[in-house]
Amino acid sequence: MKKILLLTVVAALAFACGTPKTVQESRKVIKGNWMLDNITYNQSGTFNVKLLDDTSKECFEGTTWRFIPNNNTGVYTVNNSDCPTGDRYFIFAIQEINQTTGLYDFLLKPTDSKGKSEEKLGFRMRLSQLNENSMQWEQTVTLEGKPFKIKMNFSKLTE
Repeated sequence: MKKILLLTVVAALAFACGTPKTVQESRKVIKGNWMLDNITYNQSGTFNVKLLDDTSKECFEGTTWRFIPNNNTGVYTVNNSDCPTGDRYFIFAIQEINQTTGLYDFLLKPTDSKGKSEEKLGFRMRLSQLNENSMQWEQTVTLEGKPFKIKMNFSKLTE
């Protein structure tokens, strides 16, 4: 009887700690190729923002992104010839942060082409919108002691 009770408790914990169904569905939707169409701020003005510790807003707009959820890897490519072009590799995770509101965090960690990261650098953004055709990330940073929101708007590319 004790073994059955122990097995039941272990099984319940395993199911409770599993990936939520909505996160699994999000990983299916994100799979494929995307374009970063534009980046907006919640304040007007001219800002010198270096996104993902990589490059400027102007260089990021028009980048193409590929998400491979079965191993949580991806690559984005800077295409603007006025910028340092080429592929940038990353690993990612989608985490549900509130089941009631359905809010998610998107975690991105830059890597090399083999998935290795020498730096302990990663970025957390709010996955504020995701459907079959579009996606939006929001990152809140501090500017002059006040919250400053950066919104990255993506569209799904047809394959």
